[in-house]
Amino acid sequence: MLPIFGKPHARGGFCDGVSRRDFLTVGGTLFGGCLALPNLLAAEAKTGIKTSHKAVINIFLPGGPPHLDMWDLKPDAPKEVRGDFKPIQTSVTGIQICELFPRIAKMMDKFVIIRSLVGSSGDHDAYQCMTGRPRTPANLGFWPAFSSWVSKSQGQADTAVPANVSLMYPTGEPKWGYRGEGGFLGMQHAPFQLVGGKANNLKSDNLALQGVTLDQLNDRVSLLKGFDTIDRKLDAKGSMDGMDAFNRQALDILTSSKLRDAIDLSKEDPKNVARYGVDDPAFERDGAPRMVRNFCIARRLVEAGARTVTMNFTRWDWHGGDGMNTVQAKKDFPLLDVAVTSLIEDIHDRGLDKDVTVIVWGEFGRTPKLNNMNSRDHWPQLSCALMAGGGMKTGQVIGSSNRLAERAASRPVTHQEIFATMYKNLGMDLNTVREYDANGRPHFPIDADAQPIRELV
Repeated sequence: MLPIFGKPHARGGFCDGVSRRDFLTVGGTLFGGCLALPNLLAAEAKTGIKTSHKAVINIFLPGGPPHLDMWDLKPDAPKEVRGDFKPIQTSVTGIQICELFPRIAKMMDKFVIIRSLVGSSGDHDAYQCMTGRPRTPANLGFWPAFSSWVSKSQGQADTAVPANVSLMYPTGEPKWGYRGEGGFLGMQHAPFQLVGGKANNLKSDNLALQGVTLDQLNDRVSLLKGFDTIDRKLDAKGSMDGMDAFNRQALDILTSSKLRDAIDLSKEDPKNVARYGVDDPAFERDGAPRMVRNFCIARRLVEAGARTVTMNFTRWDWHGGDGMNTVQAKKDFPLLDVAVTSLIEDIHDRGLDKDVTVIVWGEFGRTPKLNNMNSRDHWPQLSCALMAGGGMKTGQVIGSSNRLAERAASRPVTHQEIFATMYKNLGMDLNTVREYDANGRPHFPIDADAQPIRELV
């Protein structure tokens, strides 16, 4: 069985159980996006120009992972601040992290810790980690995700694989499942969603894309006929009958076996799959499931041609009635330790460490002082991030916090700087990337004053 699944719909719709609304969703975000590709494909064929294949894997930890208990421990602080975990020495002299991350500690030379991430909006939301900006009424649905900017600027590395792929599970807290949108760049640059299901209701009996199975998508005739059934007016001029070679090449995104193969772990060496650990498909309350093998699928996707892969992993909002910080950490820290190190080992083993950037982060940090339930509350003033690959200068810590990890003491880093770094790693020249919205206003991926993190590039 494949590890990323959606739930078939039982409500009324077409004979295969796919509703009109869901098929329209496929038509708009997936099929419609592919039909928008022919111009790009034709231009590439005419010029003979091919873009290099760099990639980013963006791993979002929904709920706000505790920076003091993971990457920035304070062993000399009072007990109500330092918590229950001890720091351990890593492979890089002078860098210590939590004892529950022994594998990352041994591989610290391949990682970068950012201990001074500032500027969080304070919302329980993946939006800022997908776009680099806080969510506002003005930019919601308007501002393109990082992955959409990449899709628009660089196109596809392989015509059978979408540039922008999402493994973000829809969650009970909807904002934790936010995967980004195409915004003013167009829905054709929205993420190609590969997972579905609702919290605590994940079915693992058939692989689906927005409710349409890959077997359905693999049958071109059925797909075209089904699309035509929705509304014949969409093809009033018979354009689908006259699809040229580039349209058919674009359609291959949905019908080629390359994407199917990338997400099929039965085609991976079983020993390699096993080192990632065992998936837990049950959703963690209103968060995401613990699908550790999706880390392997993310690597397979970028190796197949995806430029960006976004994913969410379990639930990190541990305070109040949510359970003790220590209990949850002992459950989830080791899983993350194994999954992330297996991913980075994979990337290095395949010679992709200069091409694939990995980032692991959440929407904000946690209070320095433990509450009366031995848990930490929300703390947007400071958080951390873990990065690897991308040809960056790894084996170092960027920035520092004050004695109690309340605020940045040196080298504050913003979300915009992190995104500028990832754009740089992808080979994008931000001085030349400019796009226009429907009103003709120019926009750039990041603010003019944001620069890549100089210590890394």
